[in-house]
Amino acid sequence: MENVYVLDHVRTPRGKGKKRGVLANVHPQNLAAACLTALADRNKLDPRKVEDVILGCVSQVNEQSACVARYSVMAADWPDTVPGYTVNRFCGSGLQAVNNGVGMVGSGQMDLVVAGGVESMSRVKMGADMGDLDMSIGNPVIAEHYNLVPQGISADLIATREGFSREDVDRFAVASQQKADQAIKNGYFKKSIVPVKGQNDEMIELDEHPRIESDFDFLSNLGPVFKTIGEKQLDAIALKTYKETPKIEHVHTLGNSSGVVDGAAVVLLGNDRAVKETGIKPRARIVATAAVGTEPTIMLTGPVEASKKALEKAGLKADDIDLWEINEAFAAVVLYVQKELKIPSEKINVNGGAIALGHPLGGTGAILLGTAIDELERRKKRYALITLCIGGGMGVATIIERVEG
Repeated sequence: MENVYVLDHVRTPRGKGKKRGVLANVHPQNLAAACLTALADRNKLDPRKVEDVILGCVSQVNEQSACVARYSVMAADWPDTVPGYTVNRFCGSGLQAVNNGVGMVGSGQMDLVVAGGVESMSRVKMGADMGDLDMSIGNPVIAEHYNLVPQGISADLIATREGFSREDVDRFAVASQQKADQAIKNGYFKKSIVPVKGQNDEMIELDEHPRIESDFDFLSNLGPVFKTIGEKQLDAIALKTYKETPKIEHVHTLGNSSGVVDGAAVVLLGNDRAVKETGIKPRARIVATAAVGTEPTIMLTGPVEASKKALEKAGLKADDIDLWEINEAFAAVVLYVQKELKIPSEKINVNGGAIALGHPLGGTGAILLGTAIDELERRKKRYALITLCIGGGMGVATIIERVEG
């Protein structure tokens, strides 16, 4: 296995995934293309040297169909010789795309790869790729065998089984908003954000989703999103798998779950030959990657096993990790990972997470990796671990090490 380095990374701001969102007029191909263009420009990189572009994208229909990676390369006006392919591992797609690139570069099959992800949730609605199909994607045998339910029910099931109260998840959400607000005010994201021309030709440079006014009093008055449908139908399905749990307590709301946003991010990966040829100084080294499958009903516990697997591959312990980026799909997911791996709060999502900043499904993993690199550099720390829960019962993780100098 050759050394694989992150030479650089960029991302767009995150705009609310609504028709009035600041990036709603931007085609998803152009969101990704803005990142590709900026990555090449700021590194004086000849795109002809890039051997592949790998992008995660979850809802691959309508404007995100027809291999959004290849069409993003074309939208960036990169040479025809640069190929691209698209990855779908649900919410882990962006990080999986990076890990795929790590495999290609680390094996020596390629020297220089761009990987990342994109999702325009204002233009391609979440679930649009499922059409009218049910949770089983058209196969009732699978639905009955695995007792499949929507992720929100799974998140509430985790909270119930782990004893996380409504106050616990709301307090976590408040902290996410506060940390994101401070990070924005302190300019911690400026190094990586690519300005994008949004509505009315305005150049967008800041994430739109954070709401610092979301204090505890505000959040505690929001209604649980999955309570009605859960008690009516879905809880009973989940509890077929978890018979020892008498009842699901519904604690997740729009305020303590990830925000629906538009966004894209890319990472430039290279080996020692690429470093020598391009002259670009590495910013981080990829230490280990992992992906796992987990029980599909509860679905969202994958980050624990994925993190353990990556740590074992790296020869590290949880205590060795300086910074954790655990995707805030739902507050209970992060609290569960923290509890299982005994992670101090001050190491987790130090600049806020998807509750405050939003979760552009296919792009989030690459965004989190970039955020971790920036923060390792700012704090002069060594290791970060990035992990995401994934629909269908999976998890993905990546460990990086800051390159000093």
